[in-house]
Amino acid sequence: MRSPPDDAPRFEALFGRPAKVRAQAPGRVNLIGEHTDYNGGFVLPMAIPQQTEVMLAPREDRKVRAFSANLKSEAKVDEYVLGQEKPGRGWLDYVQGVTRVLHSEGHTLGGFDLWLRSDVPLGSGLSSSAALEVALLRGLRECFGLPLDDVRIALLGQKVECDFVGAPVGVMDQMASSLAHGGSALFLDTRSLQYERVPLPAGVEPIVVNSGVTHSHAGGDYRVRRAECERSAKLLGVEQLRDLPDGELPRALALPEPLGRRVRHVLTENARVLATVRALREGDLAALGPLLYASHVSQRDDYEVSVPEIDLLVDLARAEPDVLGARLTGGGFGGSVVMLARTGTGADVAARIATRYGERATHRATVLVPQPAPSP
Repeated sequence: MRSPPDDAPRFEALFGRPAKVRAQAPGRVNLIGEHTDYNGGFVLPMAIPQQTEVMLAPREDRKVRAFSANLKSEAKVDEYVLGQEKPGRGWLDYVQGVTRVLHSEGHTLGGFDLWLRSDVPLGSGLSSSAALEVALLRGLRECFGLPLDDVRIALLGQKVECDFVGAPVGVMDQMASSLAHGGSALFLDTRSLQYERVPLPAGVEPIVVNSGVTHSHAGGDYRVRRAECERSAKLLGVEQLRDLPDGELPRALALPEPLGRRVRHVLTENARVLATVRALREGDLAALGPLLYASHVSQRDDYEVSVPEIDLLVDLARAEPDVLGARLTGGGFGGSVVMLARTGTGADVAARIATRYGERATHRATVLVPQPAPSP
């Protein structure tokens, strides 16, 4: 994301001095591997062009003053004092959470003024919160000379969401925002945190379409799914579902409904991630589509996190000859669909799908990837 040219002067006009540090972090789309990260499994996210940007200037006191350029209807500077962070203040909780977690980890901060702007859509399954956390942590790292590498930044961002915001997320979103590069997928083992950047074959390009149905990881359904997985692991005698051998699936399916289906999704999704990585490495385009579609069916039927609008987008993608595969991406209950299309067709295909979706749904679809060409 390139900030409007007036952001730096507006920072100075608002806070009375220029910004010292500027940092960015991208949103992410998960190509495949949904609800496996908090089960110790494998994921395959990618960075997207949309980013969150922060500008910072240190203060001589312990006050934090923060402004979000995205809240045009309630444009104001929010304030708090370091050490007095209290949840319940909306978007500011992510800022408060970052400073609280840094303090709890033994890092020394001073107060600062913060300007934030983002074009990662909220509630779209593209990890707007992780982009905010990683961008802010990068900015604070530079501003205060904090000894944080990119993996540590991701882990701190996850801690913000789990311990302060109250969203029991896995580590995928923050790792993707901190480590993913354009043009490659990030193959991540969420248990060991080992990762590898796997380039997309030349013959495919990603499409991301937002359904217009928003969701929240701090809400009830996401928590329920995670609790079901934890209960299943306990009943099956393993620490995490990652530890369950594939041969134990029949035993898992005998668990009380719907636990067996939840386990089946996690086990088969982990296998699909590994198969997708092999297909990408080998340039096996024919293998990619069935894997993505199978992932969506598993999320819809076994994990039950899809909604009719998402299913409609996937069905519209199936009708496009140039789309290899499509699936719900993100935590579910709304958000976006990721597709792989033949190179050079993405923009036209995405536009057609968005138009047909608008004719059949009550929400409006937004094409996020590929981004439209700028107006002349």
